[in-house]
Amino acid sequence: MNTYDFDKTIFYPDSSVTFVKYCARRYPGIVIGNIPKVIGTAAAHLLGRADTKALKEKLFAFLAKLPDVDAVVDDFWKENRQRIGQWYLEQKREDDLIISASPEFLLAPVCKSLGVNLIGTRMDKHSGKIDGRNCHDEEKVRRFYERYPEGHTEKFYSDSLSDTPMAMIADEAYMLKKHIISPWPK
Repeated sequence: MNTYDFDKTIFYPDSSVTFVKYCARRYPGIVIGNIPKVIGTAAAHLLGRADTKALKEKLFAFLAKLPDVDAVVDDFWKENRQRIGQWYLEQKREDDLIISASPEFLLAPVCKSLGVNLIGTRMDKHSGKIDGRNCHDEEKVRRFYERYPEGHTEKFYSDSLSDTPMAMIADEAYMLKKHIISPWPK
């Protein structure tokens, strides 16, 4: 099995940010009305008074007001699927695993269309509330072994050193910067 981060790795730039911007264009009143709460939580996050989970929940709180989240997500992917890197499509395998901090509800349709497996942040698509921890850093490794107790990853690809815990359990690991692949830094 090969394992991939999603954002800024096989999809550029970041799917969560791209999705929020997409929703802001289509539902400006809903998304913009949420911004004051996001700004307050972002400030607290910068000061170390709020964790990433709290910030992400505030950012996605607008989901509660969307008329049909599934339809919005499907339309989002119709417009943005082409952002998946050609380099990935050329080497994609059936047993690939995408492991991402982005919400599972957001990535599930594109992963299904690619025919690959997914582990992401478990977020309620109707409220923006996260079930458990944000799927980031060591949480990715924990969730990997939760799903695949005897799992083995041959190659791991990511754009971020925060994914070093996943790189450490792979036979080979690679860093990407705008789809330029290099060996994982030592």
